Amino acid sequence: MRQIIAGNWKMFGRLAEIPAYAEAIRSAPAHVDLLICPPFTLLDRFATALKGSPIALGGQNCHAAAQGAHTGDIAAPMLAETGATYVILGHSERRENHGETNAEIYAKAETAMAAGLIPIICVGETEMQRDAGEAEHVVRSQLSHSLPPRFAGIVAYEPVWAIGTGRTPTESEVAAMHATIRAALVAQLGAGGSAINILYGGSVKPGNAAALLALPEVGGALVGGASLKAADLLAIAVAAPGG
Repeated sequence: MRQIIAGNWKMFGRLAEIPAYAEAIRSAPAHVDLLICPPFTLLDRFATALKGSPIALGGQNCHAAAQGAHTGDIAAPMLAETGATYVILGHSERRENHGETNAEIYAKAETAMAAGLIPIICVGETEMQRDAGEAEHVVRSQLSHSLPPRFAGIVAYEPVWAIGTGRTPTESEVAAMHATIRAALVAQLGAGGSAINILYGGSVKPGNAAALLALPEVGGALVGGASLKAADLLAIAVAAPGG
């Protein structure tokens, strides 16, 4: 299984940064699939700058409807028209800041797939849930209620409990949760569940990438802050197994 390194720019980035960044990441190693998810306003320009390269683009969210009176939202077919082939759904920041539910993420995933996009469904437990011993139950529930029956996409695990708390997941904790997710995917989707990449999304950096990406059932990384610097993203990609 080829690893996927996905850079999530969140609400950062300007048009002026794209040419140099795009030129730099064209040298990405061939043994991984590299994906950039910039703000919506940069997608079209990124598509032009990366034309002819194997590097893919993705949106950071989409609406559950293919069109409609939804001011401030973006539809999956609109993302596809810009050149995006992926879309992040259910990111912890969307679940927390916008109150997104599993049911909404499920509906968005269906719409995204209908538009030809590959959804990246994010799951993960909070500090309170982990400390209460509910981590695996929470993640399994998110998977069972967020993924459509014929899901064809990617799952990303975010240890929400480690964000801004000063706590860092150990390699054994990461491996254990990825094993739980794999088992849940196979139980839920059958044989297809064994072929889904499970990305790790917890402060992946050049310094810890090799160890994290080598763990069992880790099929790549969802990279936040480190993806804003082309050199750091490339270093993470180089660290992936198979190079």
